[in-house]
Amino acid sequence: MFYALIWFAVVSLTLLWSLAAWAFHSIAAWTILNAGTLAGGTGAIEALQVPVWLAPWVPPEFALMLKPMIAFLTPAIEAVLGWAPAMAGGLSIAVWTVWAIGAFLLIVLGFLATGLIAMLSRRTSASSTSSRIQAAGR
Repeated sequence: MFYALIWFAVVSLTLLWSLAAWAFHSIAAWTILNAGTLAGGTGAIEALQVPVWLAPWVPPEFALMLKPMIAFLTPAIEAVLGWAPAMAGGLSIAVWTVWAIGAFLLIVLGFLATGLIAMLSRRTSASSTSSRIQAAGR
């Protein structure tokens, strides 16, 4: 039973890790794709909209808060946009390399937890056997 719970947790964490990597990659690729529009200056940055595929999941309060937040971050956004074309080439490789390392570590964690459960169950089994032998000898 514990083995199933451990591997369910490992698979669930791996799925969440994959979703996070995919979301980061999508947002970063969207930013690079819109870098030309964003480089148009402050007016272009203020005209920035939430992507159509993301709009149904964005709360209206966040959409209203997006404009002042973008106005506050405009200098930082413009500085990062200068680096965007250079980052485009290695973005996919970097994101999925980090994803692979994380997924590998999660799987190793699953094997370590499985080994720990096996070791603990052997230890309890051995101690219960020795106590039965001692009780039979009395």
